[in-house]
Order: sequence, then C-alpha cells, then structure tokens
Amino acid sequence: MRSTHGVTPPVQAIFFDIDDTLFSTTVFADKARRAAVDAMVRTGLQADRVEATRELDDVIAEFSSNYSGHFDKVLDRLGQESFAGHNRAVIVAAGVVAYHATKWRELKVYDDVYEVLKWLSGTSLVRGVISAGITIKQAEKLIRLEVLEFLTPSAIFFTDQVGFSKPNPKLYRRVLQRLKLEPQHCIYVGDNPTHDIDPCNHEGWTTVRIRRSGRHSAEEGATQPTHEIRDFYELRRLLQDEYGVR
Repeated sequence: MRSTHGVTPPVQAIFFDIDDTLFSTTVFADKARRAAVDAMVRTGLQADRVEATRELDDVIAEFSSNYSGHFDKVLDRLGQESFAGHNRAVIVAAGVVAYHATKWRELKVYDDVYEVLKWLSGTSLVRGVISAGITIKQAEKLIRLEVLEFLTPSAIFFTDQVGFSKPNPKLYRRVLQRLKLEPQHCIYVGDNPTHDIDPCNHEGWTTVRIRRSGRHSAEEGATQPTHEIRDFYELRRLLQDEYGVR
C-alpha cells in the first residue's frame, strides 16, 4: 500500500467505481465472450472458435461494448457460409443466451470486496458509487453483484443520470452538491488513473487507486493518487489506521 498524502482530514463518505474495482470486468468479459462463441458453434456456426472470438473482440473494440448487435456483426464478418443451412437468428440467440447465463454464474465481487463493504456498512460513512456507462447496465451489475445492502441508497450515481461523464470534474462536483458534502471529507476508489483519479484530485478529494487487474492497471495519469492499494483488505487497513474509521 502506497501513500502520498500528508494531513488526514476526517472522512465522511467513500465512493467506488464498479468495473475493475468491485469485480474484474476484464476477466468476466473474456469468460462471457468465450461462452457465447462456444454456444454459437454448438448451434451451427461453422467457424474456428479462435477466429470467431477474435472477430467478436474486434467488433466490441470498434462499436463499443454498448452496441446491441455484436453477434450479428460477427456473422456479417465471417460471411454467409459460416451459417449456411442454419437460421442465423438462432445462432445469434445462442450467443446472447450464453452471454447472459455467464452473467448469472460469473458476475461476482472479489471476496475481499464483499467482506470490506459489509464492514463499511457498520460504520457511519456514506457509502456510494459513481459509475460511468449506460444506467440500466450499471444498475444491473450492482444487483447481480449483491452489494446493494451495503451501500447508501441516495449515494448511487450513474453518469447518464447526472448529465456529466468521466473524466469531467463536474460529475464529482455535482455528486457532492446533491449530498451536501465537501471534497476534503470524501474518498474515491477507482482503477482508472485518468477518469477516476485525476478529476477527483482536481476537485480536492482523497483518491485511492486500486491496481489489481484490468486494462488500466499499467496506465499512469497526470496526477498521483493519495493512496495506492492492491485489494480491499489494504483499503480497510488504510481507513482504520490513517483515517480512524471504526
């Protein structure tokens, strides 16, 4: 655990990112995409699994993870011969069903995250989420991750609802305005140095960067986080030892 701060002001609230912070989005996405391709092949897709998975990864990179036609686009790229003799809608549906089945099976928080969020729910801190993405998709993740009972209901914010997206500092400013909190008394925990850490530093928050996994783990931002951790057990020790949270 690395710390770059001096004075420790009293903390009143702690907020979290979701993806690659509460759970490994990267690992989950890989499992879900592989399961989808396997299901499509079993249903009649006539393509090499490696090639089909590579095309799916390319489609997601080009059209974003929020695009609704990933599997259709994969079939377009592989060509009509890849589903000759089969109804393409059935193959696409097989991929969709397998992807969502993986959600039910694999979408879970890290064990240490669950334990520490449960511990935090017994403190006086406001416990919130500030997450970028399509509102219903991010809300669904919180439901599936089974952590809502540990969060403060009024402190859950999705960028589509707030009107500002990361890394706009106004997003974090608006959250504090709604909750009547001051930045020097708030902590933000996230994995993305440019979208989580830099804007919160700009606004005067205490920032905690988690480097565990994910696509941003090797990136650096324009500013340094107040603290750097590897898991939520380190976060709990930090809150206890340096901020007196009990």
